[in-house]
Amino acid sequence: MKFRKFLSKLFQYFLQGLIILAPIAITIFAVTSLFDWIDSILPNLIHKIAPNWLGVDEYGSPKRIPGLGFMVVVIIVLLVGYISSSFIVSKLVELLDKILEKTPGIKIIYSTIKDFFEAFAGNKRKFDKAVLVSTDANDVWRVGFITQEEVKEFGLQDYVTVYVPQSYAFAGNLYFVKKERVRVLSDISSSDAMKFAISGGVTEIDETD
Repeated sequence: MKFRKFLSKLFQYFLQGLIILAPIAITIFAVTSLFDWIDSILPNLIHKIAPNWLGVDEYGSPKRIPGLGFMVVVIIVLLVGYISSSFIVSKLVELLDKILEKTPGIKIIYSTIKDFFEAFAGNKRKFDKAVLVSTDANDVWRVGFITQEEVKEFGLQDYVTVYVPQSYAFAGNLYFVKKERVRVLSDISSSDAMKFAISGGVTEIDETD
């Protein structure tokens, strides 16, 4: 009996340690993997242009200076963001944007990726209005985000489009819902609502004064 209690206690400690370490380990793994991937862009590019410049390591991969590729990529992104505000560069970007959006095949990929990034971080942010939406029974609600206030082009009056994220996934569903079935969450930030939905409802919402 004592041995069973001892095993139960050990299992409890194991779960507590797992709860603490798993989010930390997964976050560190995701960040380091992203860092390594970005850091490898520059050496691979240089190796393709000038194979003998950097040389290769014992595994046949291009030699890298840790952090250099990451810094160069960050600087390039910052530089592009800075000079894009100038008149000439902005016009060139607009021209390239029009060309890519009119090129068959490429326009689908380009416009989808562009809209995705602008929805999160651009001037056309879409996931900034958290709502509760009733898509099934009248007394069942989902956490979602209004992405379009008007959808008359679909022949629907007094409807909005609501994106409902899925828990523990980078996926979701789009619904056309009547405005009367949507409640705006004015006291909850969009980031807290997104975390709550993705976490399956286990994340606590910070109280606002």
